[in-house]
Amino acid sequence: MPAERESAEAGRWLSIIGIGEDGVEGLGHEAKRRIAEAETVFGGRRHLALVEQLVHGAVQPWPSPFDAGMGAVLELRGRRVCVLASGDPFCHGVGATLASHVPANEMHVVPAPSSFSLAAARLGWSLADVQTISLHGKPIDLICPLLHPRARILALTSDGDGPAAIAHLLSELGFGPSRLTILEALGGPSERLVSVRAVTFSEKNINPLNVLAIEVESTPEARILPLTTGMADDLFEHDGQVTKREVRAVTLSTLAPRRGELLWDVGAGSGSIAIEWMLCDPSLRAIAIEASPERAARIGRNAASCGVPGLLIVEGSAPEALSGLQKPDAIFVGGGGTDQGVMDAAIDALPSGGRLVANAVTLEMEVLLLALHARLGGELTRMAVSRAAPIGSMQGWRPAMPVTQWSWVKP
Repeated sequence: MPAERESAEAGRWLSIIGIGEDGVEGLGHEAKRRIAEAETVFGGRRHLALVEQLVHGAVQPWPSPFDAGMGAVLELRGRRVCVLASGDPFCHGVGATLASHVPANEMHVVPAPSSFSLAAARLGWSLADVQTISLHGKPIDLICPLLHPRARILALTSDGDGPAAIAHLLSELGFGPSRLTILEALGGPSERLVSVRAVTFSEKNINPLNVLAIEVESTPEARILPLTTGMADDLFEHDGQVTKREVRAVTLSTLAPRRGELLWDVGAGSGSIAIEWMLCDPSLRAIAIEASPERAARIGRNAASCGVPGLLIVEGSAPEALSGLQKPDAIFVGGGGTDQGVMDAAIDALPSGGRLVANAVTLEMEVLLLALHARLGGELTRMAVSRAAPIGSMQGWRPAMPVTQWSWVKP
């Protein structure tokens, strides 16, 4: 081995080994050697049992809660440590968690095929054309934005009850005709594939280690979340306090979400702005601030039904409710902007380069926005939308309330 390679290997104290249901038989020579040479081997009890014949060092099952195990691994920095993971450690696995604490040049990773790869191979599906999602330990509502006719989805579930729960959700949302294939214990001696329609799902005693493949089919009443901003108003539960779809589309365009950013939606009403912000990209986060307990509860229901259950809801009145929140990259003020100190608090909270967008439908809020524009600059936009509606036996234009929008980027 060249000297440079020997030096690099010397610093790699942590080995992360992907293992499948076939256990030792599926491991290559290098993976077996690193397990055998490790002073301590971490893993789930199932993984440790699969490689028991190879282990010569101490065995350390993952504790509960799992996060506590990270500290135990890090305490052994510099020693020969091996961590066992399911399949590909960097595909919704422990590898990504460890990588946030351990530099890549201190790790040696030997991946096995991921559950997604094995499932695609069994089904003959191209992974490039498939939506993949991990629902392991997460709300199944996360799947909602992916439910489009003819879509193919591979979902990691939490346990043997996961497929039935997902089938029930699909049926409730109008996707009952979808074909589900349960792929159990992939790669092992107990591997099994079962296909059924969501609406007739009745499978029992499903292996907890399963992947659910979904071929999406819809009924005419299916609740399909479009890929654009400005979703139909009736996709949100509301009491009339909802930013209408045309104005919402312009507002999201002006907010201009960027990957990884956090939005404050102040006076969130139905939560439609925060929800559509989060739907733009999985990396986006939002906090909805709403004073009304009834509306705050409604925001939670809307977030779940739109597939963004991670929306953080703060029940309280601005500006007091803004105190202590994580600093935002962008702020939308849709309600309560005329309350004392709200706009000043929003302006103060923004970092340099942060965006602020505020909409006004009342004269009082419009006067406030005009004053802010005169003092700070930014852009003013006036939106007027009319919809055709019956007038007797004919049709005519019925105007909605005009909206004045002020947008500003903090210097």
